[in-house]
Amino acid sequence: MTNPDPNTKPKMNFHVETVRVDSHSSLSRCKSAEIALDTDMAGNSNAFNPAELLLSALSACIIKGVERVAPILHFQMKGIQVIVDGIRQDVPPKMESIRYQVIVDTDESEDRLHLLHENIKKYGTVFNTVAPGTDLAGEILRK
Repeated sequence: MTNPDPNTKPKMNFHVETVRVDSHSSLSRCKSAEIALDTDMAGNSNAFNPAELLLSALSACIIKGVERVAPILHFQMKGIQVIVDGIRQDVPPKMESIRYQVIVDTDESEDRLHLLHENIKKYGTVFNTVAPGTDLAGEILRK
């Protein structure tokens, strides 16, 4: 399919394949990477379960968002850590709420930290996918 408007940026596409390894785990692959998944009904402490994988995707989205906007904002930092906690409800099963902390090792002002946080919330793909269906809230802090 061709893009009718030459000024329109093509949409990004993503592809992941997952296979069941055994009754304890599965393996997801994309590009040249793979990640073990906990698909055991009793749990598997050596792999991420689907809820943990969702929280990891959110934390990776936040960090990738910082990596994307930091050069644009000329935001200086030495490091970043994201802590994410989720609460699951049973009926219907879903993440009822997600809380996060973005901890940035920086000498930037509070206003600049706030600006960074606003950009994370505005431009994060996973963030904006999860936010409408979940009580999603968090804060950005200085280390």
